[in-house]
Formats: sequence, structure tokens, C-alpha cells
Amino acid sequence: MTARAPSRPPAVTVLQSFPPPRGTTNPYLVQLVRSLPADVRTEYFSWRRALTAQYDVLHLHWPEVLLRSPRPVKALARKAATALLLVVLRVRRIAIVRTLHNPRPHEQPPPLDRAVLRGLDRATTRWIRLNPFTPAPDPERTTTILHGHYREWYGATDTAPVRGRLLCFGLLRPYKGVESLLAAFASVDDPSLCLRIVGSPTTADLREAVLAAASGDRRIAARLEYVDDATLREEVAAAELVVLPYRELHNSGAALLALSLDRPVLLPASEPASALAEEVGPGWVHVYEGELTGEALRAALARARAADRDGRPDLSRREWAEAGARHRDVYLAARDDVQRRRRSRRD
Repeated sequence: MTARAPSRPPAVTVLQSFPPPRGTTNPYLVQLVRSLPADVRTEYFSWRRALTAQYDVLHLHWPEVLLRSPRPVKALARKAATALLLVVLRVRRIAIVRTLHNPRPHEQPPPLDRAVLRGLDRATTRWIRLNPFTPAPDPERTTTILHGHYREWYGATDTAPVRGRLLCFGLLRPYKGVESLLAAFASVDDPSLCLRIVGSPTTADLREAVLAAASGDRRIAARLEYVDDATLREEVAAAELVVLPYRELHNSGAALLALSLDRPVLLPASEPASALAEEVGPGWVHVYEGELTGEALRAALARARAADRDGRPDLSRREWAEAGARHRDVYLAARDDVQRRRRSRRD
């Protein structure tokens, strides 16, 4: 299946490492494919296609996902298939482009997975990072392309922010610090504040922690499930402040989503957070040092209310047309790298 039918022969054919998009596909991936110039032919991942189809570049996103399955036998088969894929890519001189969405997997992979992932790293031809603070495995073969915004994806909304409403949303994973947010909010004795948690927890313990907090504090409401784009847009728009208390913040699509809908965000202090605050303009990105506390929540909300925000956050550096064109350049460079190496070996 192809993403588009170009009117001229493709300059490069790219196999993305995710299947054809559906309703739950990460919007970043869908917007990336849509932004690519017409002479980039996109194929979507299946094991048959990866092992047998003709393509120039494999673009890897979160490669650890290729190895996972809730069923042990299937997970082992996926590891074996990925090892075979490495052989196929080497024999057929297919380039690998890898996007570094985060410096390392958020959950520690088991030893066999780590070995396979190291093999993928060694075979990678070119790297893409989403901000300049991501360590570059090979600076000469690494290109920084900023994460695009979500303004067109989510569209406009007439929903006004509810005074005192804090929101934490997204796929709820242990590293995102939801439990620390619940503890910090519980320490704030202010009946005018409320907290909404929206998203699907990845562990039973996390689900139970959120439900227990909500049952003990009427100011906390939880919607622990995947929500569609229209619902998420209204949830974000209704927030006075979006709180993302990640234990390790590097690239945050959730922060960009909130800013795309013109809502201020609270993030843990880090170089990426400081750079984002400077990029989008004053009053939109607030940070806290150390562990999140109730006082940090109160102070951030007070700053957000007092901020003199001029218009909308400046997301002009994150237009998808530019991102798509720059991805095309990386694909072509990776393909040419492999072809040059092949010619040099012949000579």
C-alpha cells in the first residue's frame, strides 16, 4: 500500500517502520508521511514487505516496537525476523534512517532485545534527531529536524479554558510522573483547582493509583482510555494549564500539542524545555526544578495567569512542509551513502 501515487517516477522509495495508519496511529507519523514531497514513494511496514519488497530506505521509528509482543513465542519470532531483516538490508544494500525520538527506550529492553537493537544501530546509515540536545551517535551523519506542530491536525476550537483546571494527558507510562503529579496536587488545599487525567495507563499499578486518588479527592477526575482526536482537542482546550511531569523530558509531542492549541504547559526543567520556552515566546512554557510539589503547581498556575502572552505560541520553526523536504534530503543522502560504499568496494 502506498501513501500517494506520484505523477513522476519516485526519486526514492521509503519503507516506514509502522503499518498503514489507523485511528490510533501517532499523528506525528501520519503528518510526516503527508509532508513528504511527491517524489518520495512511501510504503508501510509488514514483515513480508520488509523482507521481500523493493525499496531504497528503511525509516525506523522506535525500533524496539518491532521486537515486542505480549506473547513470548511471537516476541521471539519478531526478534528472529529482525535479525534476518538486518541480513537482507545488508545484502541488498538498503539504507537505514533512524529517528531518535528519545535517547534510549523508556522501558529497559531485555538482553536479547538490546543485542538486536545494537545491531540495528550499527547498521544505521543516517540519523535524525528532533532537537539539538539529543546525543548524536555520529554527528556527521546526523540531521536535526524539529518535531512539527499539530495546528492543522487538531484544528481550531471555541472551547474556553476552565479556570483552575489542570490537565495531564497522553499514553500514561511510568516515566511520565503521573503519580508524582497526584501527590503534588493532593498537597494543594484549594477547592477552586481541579485535575483531569486523560489517557490509557500502560500498567495496572498506574491505573489503580489514579483511580485511588480520584476516589479520595473529588477535585480529581480521570478518563483512563484512549480518546479520539476531537475529544482530546476539547480536553486540552478546556485546561488552564497542561502539566507534563515527566521524569525525563526530551521530546514531548504532548507539549507541542498543548501549545498548538494555545495552552500553557508546565514541564520539568531541562535544556529542551528551556529552548522550547525561548522559541515559542514568553508565558507559554513554565518549568519547575527537582521533584514536582504542590507549591510548584500553584506557582506555575499563578505565573501562567499573570503572563502577558502575545497572540499564539510561535511555532514557525515547526512547519511540516520544511520537515518533509528535509526528510527527503536525508533519505536521498542515505541511499547515496550506501551506493557510494558499494562502488568503492567494487573499485
